[in-house]
Amino acid sequence: MTKEQTADEQPNKKATTSLTPAQELLQKLWEEHMRHEFVTHSPEDALATMVEDAYVNCIPVMTGGVGKAAVREFYSKYFIPQMPEDTELTPISRTIGTDQLVDEMVLKFTHSIQMDWMLPGIAPTFKRVEVPAVAVIRFHDGKLAHEHIYWDQASVMVQLGLLDPNTLPVVGIDSARKAINPNLPSNALIK
Repeated sequence: MTKEQTADEQPNKKATTSLTPAQELLQKLWEEHMRHEFVTHSPEDALATMVEDAYVNCIPVMTGGVGKAAVREFYSKYFIPQMPEDTELTPISRTIGTDQLVDEMVLKFTHSIQMDWMLPGIAPTFKRVEVPAVAVIRFHDGKLAHEHIYWDQASVMVQLGLLDPNTLPVVGIDSARKAINPNLPSNALIK
């Protein structure tokens, strides 16, 4: 059985569905893992929440690692130290199954440092970015087995001034705003 919290239920409203004890454990483990990534900035503590053959796959740019040694290198060299200080995650929805959790969120940051995990080879532009993202987390034996992270790379590139939205069917910050507020206008790119 899958439980879901919608945008209307997060972050300030109580969910209308209750989680099973097993789902609560998955949620607690994922939140602990994210705390080590974004708050304590501890690669080793984040790795302690993962199985030995865990992998991280940032789908849009194919960064991450397979196995704890590769994930350790990714976390310690690229992901955690290359996270801008003003990084924020705004939750939109969370779905928890028996061995998988899916978080939909908006990632917000100022591109103030090199971010090879997301923008390989792109020097800091000092521009503000807000991008919808999805994390698909699989669990095995009470630990994280994998992270599949998706985001709208075209939106990021538009916001950094590296892609022209006037020549391609792409948008910038509007995709993040639409993810948070589904009542915003649709079909703007259809002419």
